[in-house]
This record gives sequence, structure tokens and C-alpha cells, in this order.
Amino acid sequence: MGPLVWLLIPLTAALGVGAWAWYVSRPHPMDVRTDVDRYNRLRASLGRGVAVGKRQCL
Repeated sequence: MGPLVWLLIPLTAALGVGAWAWYVSRPHPMDVRTDVDRYNRLRASLGRGVAVGKRQCL
């Protein structure tokens, strides 16, 4: 009976991986407006950059 209990570990892992793969493969709804807003904020922040003549702090 002891060795059969050890088989529950890979079985549980396999079921977990299967559930995770199923969840990841499902198409998730996307909010286009949120994605566009996020892109615009990123573009604006990267567009600012470092002013000419100023040292960049690392």
C-alpha cells in the first residue's frame, strides 16, 4: 500500500499540469481600450527620455 501512495504524487502533478494547460490554452477576453491606454502611457513615458545635458542616474 505504501508504494501506491507514492504514485499519488505524480498523478496529482499530472492533473495540476493538465488543468494549468487547459486554462492557459483558453482564449481570454481582452479589453482593447485598456491595452491602448497602457500602450499610450508607455509610449509617452519612453518618449520623455533624458533631457539634453543632464546625466542619467543609475
